[in-house]
Amino acid sequence: MRANRSLEIGTGLFVLLGLAALLFLSMQLPANGLKFGFNKSAGYQVTAEFDNIGGLKVGAPVRMAGVRIGDVTRVGFDTNTERAEVWLRIDQQFNQIPADSSASIDTEGILGAQYISISPGGLPTYLKAGSQIIQTQSALVLENLINKFFANFASKGSTQSPGGGAKEQK
Repeated sequence: MRANRSLEIGTGLFVLLGLAALLFLSMQLPANGLKFGFNKSAGYQVTAEFDNIGGLKVGAPVRMAGVRIGDVTRVGFDTNTERAEVWLRIDQQFNQIPADSSASIDTEGILGAQYISISPGGLPTYLKAGSQIIQTQSALVLENLINKFFANFASKGSTQSPGGGAKEQK
């Protein structure tokens, strides 16, 4: 009877540890926006405007040459320009990013999470707090590409005769 009770207590502790680990990992997801504050360094804010941000979320990484240099802190909509506005926090140690750099929204793998990728420019002046990245490239939305592909495929199919050959143009 005693061994059975200790087995139940051990199993309960194991389940609680598993739930705690799951909670910790879910808090670290970029789409969540909640973080425990580990590795939270000071930085400076810059903005960028995009025509379409796709599924970009607060907390998504900002990368340059594949290295994480910051994160997305806020996403909003500018009613004057009718574009999505994204606020980026860049770590203070990366304070020599040329002011004419460009930002694009990329995807980790074919269906992975989205992030901001910064490509350096060539000016000798650098981004600073309050700067805006002017040159941007919107997210590539997979659904839009598939729709365009099928629309193109359907329009090519309508120029063929029912027998399978192309219609003769006179």
